[in-house]
Amino acid sequence: MKKDAANIDDEIIFDDLGELSELDFGGNREENSEEDYAEKEKYIEENLWFKLEKVGKKISFARDVMALYRYMRDSFVSWQRKAIVIAALIYFISPIDSIPDLTPFFGYLDDLGVITALLKFLGSELVPYYDPRYRV
Repeated sequence: MKKDAANIDDEIIFDDLGELSELDFGGNREENSEEDYAEKEKYIEENLWFKLEKVGKKISFARDVMALYRYMRDSFVSWQRKAIVIAALIYFISPIDSIPDLTPFFGYLDDLGVITALLKFLGSELVPYYDPRYRV
C-alpha cells in the first residue's frame, strides 16, 4: 500500500507542471547563445593581446593560447566548439582566478590547467592552428 501512496504523490506533483517547454532551467536558446558568443569573442579580441604582452614570457603555454585564438577565429569551426574555447580564453584573461596571477610561481597554474584540459579535449583538431615555427 505504501507503493500506491508514493505513486499518487508523484502524480499529484507532476500534474501541476503543465508543458515542459514552460520550465526555465536557466539555459539559453541557440539564438541567444550565438549572440553571447559574439559578445564574448569581442571581449577576447580586446583583452587577449594585452594579457599576452604582459605575461607571454612568463608562461610556457603562450603558443597554445595563440593556437586556441586562431581556432576560435576559424569560420569553419562550429560555434559550440568555439564557445568552449572562449570560456577557457576568458578564464585566462580574467584577473579573477582561483589562484591569483600575482602569486609567484603558482599564479598561472590554474590557467595552465584550464588550457591543458582544453588542449586534451580538442586533441589533434588543434594542430593546424599552431604557428609552423613551433611544429616539431
